Amino acid sequence: MSEYSFSMFPNDNFLDFRLFQYGWEQCEPLHSYGPFVRNHYLFHYVISGKGLLMSNDANGVTHRHHLGAGQGFLICPGQVNTYCADEHQPWKYVWLEFDGLRAAECLECAGLGQSQPIYSPKSGGEALCSRMLYICDHSGDSPLHLVGHLCLFLDELICTSPTRRENKTGPLRDFYIQEAVTFIQQNYQRGITVEEIADACKLNRSYFSKLFKEVIGCTPQEFIIRLRLTKAAEQMRMTGDPIGDIARRCGYPNQLHFSQAFKKRYGLPPREWRKQNTPVKSK
Repeated sequence: MSEYSFSMFPNDNFLDFRLFQYGWEQCEPLHSYGPFVRNHYLFHYVISGKGLLMSNDANGVTHRHHLGAGQGFLICPGQVNTYCADEHQPWKYVWLEFDGLRAAECLECAGLGQSQPIYSPKSGGEALCSRMLYICDHSGDSPLHLVGHLCLFLDELICTSPTRRENKTGPLRDFYIQEAVTFIQQNYQRGITVEEIADACKLNRSYFSKLFKEVIGCTPQEFIIRLRLTKAAEQMRMTGDPIGDIARRCGYPNQLHFSQAFKKRYGLPPREWRKQNTPVKSK
């Protein structure tokens, strides 16, 4: 039998960074998982042994990556992937599944993404592994404590990644983007436009859109959609309010449009997702 540890994160009340599940496993020879598509980012670090990752790039082309101890691999939301343990030296790995409004920005700083999923540090991998195992070993700690260690993991990933990219943002750029994010967080419930956000920041629309994508890693419209759906998922999980009411509160007056956007993001229709993600109340 495989040896493993697995935990689900108990709280959804975080937007910038969110954990979903985490654990480690000593796999059986040729143990495989997939083909599968994730709704969130999933990072594995190989502690020992060897294995194979097969994943498609941004153009849909499948690549084969042979990995060993000290390496890691990233699976992005919507990416088709399969991974398999070696027949003679099956791997043991630790994983974190996470997401959040700033997750893509951090991974971009680490130089990791769908077309570059492999982490092969010259040094520092042991510290990254320790960060991940700490989260696995402290599943009973507070959600705030665990999210704090997720941030430390992402910082370690950026600092030790050989594909690291320098963050070129400066104080003035950071100021404009923080103004934009604050405006979106305060107004996402209504039909705000990119022009309106740019005007609030006193910037030209095209320059603002370019700047926002460079800093955050997605367009302003994509950011608004992600925030609305994150808020909606949080309310569906933690309240018994009708889905139509939640959709309207989160900026979707048309429930059909909300359902289509939600399924595209989370892989399930809202009602089905709610059934699978509502916390079980103790009796």
